[in-house]
Amino acid sequence: MSGDIGLTELGTLLVVASLVAMVSRRIGLPYTAGLVLAGIGLAYLPVGAELPLSRELIFNVFLPPLIFEAAMQLRWSRFREELPLTVVLAFLGVAISAAVVAGGMHLLLGWSLLGAAFFGVLIAATDPVSVIAAFKEMKAEPRLSMVVESESLLNDGVAAVGFAILVGITNGEALTWSGASLALLWTVAGGVVIGAAIGFVVLTVAGRTTDHLVEVTLTTVVAWGSFLLAEHVHASGVFAALAAGLIVGNVGPRGSISVAGRQHVQDFWTYAAFLANSCLFLLIGSHEAHQPIALVSLPLVVAIVLTLIGRAAAVYPLVLPFARSGLRLPATYQHVLVWGGLRGAVGLALALAVPASIAERGQIVVITFGVVAFSIFAQGLTMPRLLRRWQLTGSDEAEH
Repeated sequence: MSGDIGLTELGTLLVVASLVAMVSRRIGLPYTAGLVLAGIGLAYLPVGAELPLSRELIFNVFLPPLIFEAAMQLRWSRFREELPLTVVLAFLGVAISAAVVAGGMHLLLGWSLLGAAFFGVLIAATDPVSVIAAFKEMKAEPRLSMVVESESLLNDGVAAVGFAILVGITNGEALTWSGASLALLWTVAGGVVIGAAIGFVVLTVAGRTTDHLVEVTLTTVVAWGSFLLAEHVHASGVFAALAAGLIVGNVGPRGSISVAGRQHVQDFWTYAAFLANSCLFLLIGSHEAHQPIALVSLPLVVAIVLTLIGRAAAVYPLVLPFARSGLRLPATYQHVLVWGGLRGAVGLALALAVPASIAERGQIVVITFGVVAFSIFAQGLTMPRLLRRWQLTGSDEAEH
């Protein structure tokens, strides 16, 4: 399959995305679900056959603008307040969820330990792309949105480290606790340091101009530069883009980005995120249509159930220590964290990167697509109704 999207394919994606956006808002269908449905339809048209989807495309093209734009919207003071809770949920939560899923796939389906571990790790982290797109659209309460979105941005780090460790084991490397701990530290700290350094350097340059076109261009350098440099040195691109976005969004308006340029920067990144989201979910839908999901129906059901059980095991016990603190989460918030922990692009990117030597690789890819489809349609479509029932929808103002 071709690795490039030509102008014809890109034009088709943009036209379809625009139509889906208009129709979705008119009939009340979540935009991401509409895009995936449209992508499935595209798969049966001649243009659909040549649309690529790979780990490189997801990580190098789509994730940087989506993570960066989301981080720009986060207010540092509120992000910092929730950090003890979200760090516990993101780091310990992914480890617990991965262990539950991997153990279940090994014991119930007889998968090899490595194959089960790969699937457990890649499906354990909630997907920041899906989660942020969904919760922005649903206009959930500000604190609920902050917790859910922050955790989804943070928990990619553990999944990335776990995946890298498993790749190392597959290649014959020895696993040690010190090695795993250092890998985790470098992935997280390295990503944050790289993102922060590039963010501050570029903001220093931006402070010397009031040309909004230059300012928009420099923020583009920050987004992709921080992500790609971090990935190049085996740190977390998501953490780098997160740190860079937080700095540009919170420090930039204090003098580095001109008053006239702020709205231009904001509008550009809103459009960039819309564009990346639209193309990504259309491509996911297009590739969903080609997955032989019927051939793995029983393993898929088992995987979906285990994923939900793993998520519950990662949320309910871990919020208990905060029950008597200011970070206490009401029961309804906990339910939303479990059911609203959507899966999507990051899980698919990792599934597509599972080494070919893993016997279950083909099943892992198909089942991951199936879990993502369940996440988008079953969980994503029911979340707005649950938020209204639990009275967890907030106002438009200051959502972040």
